[in-house]
Amino acid sequence: MRRLGYDCARVALTALMLAGASAGTAFADPAGIWRDKDGGTIRVYHCGPGLCATIATVEPRLDPTTGTPWTDKHNADASKRSRPLIGVQILTAMQPNGGGKWSGTLYDPDRGQTYVGNLIELGPGTIRIEGCAFGLCGGEELSRVGK
Repeated sequence: MRRLGYDCARVALTALMLAGASAGTAFADPAGIWRDKDGGTIRVYHCGPGLCATIATVEPRLDPTTGTPWTDKHNADASKRSRPLIGVQILTAMQPNGGGKWSGTLYDPDRGQTYVGNLIELGPGTIRIEGCAFGLCGGEELSRVGK
């Protein structure tokens, strides 16, 4: 009798786990405006079946070393170093990769490098954007500030 109870509990637990896995962890649509830890914002938008994002604002507004608006000064391509940082695409072709996760390409303007990247929904008001290299991923959490 005890074995039957154990088997029933195991089946019930497995069913709950499968139901949770199939439901995914998706929250609200991540398209919208998100604030990073420095106070700047990015705009996440739909591009085909996936997601893309561009820099919407930067904080502080002016580069303290030049007194002028920020540029993409760290870009590996020297011809792009004088372009304004606002409007630079930082997420490209992020495709669904499980519940609440998109994977694609991430441009890091602080390093001027492009990485494999992820956008992960942590909740209806929080996402994590991360870049990955050599199997290690690092990134930051952003808070929703608008649609």
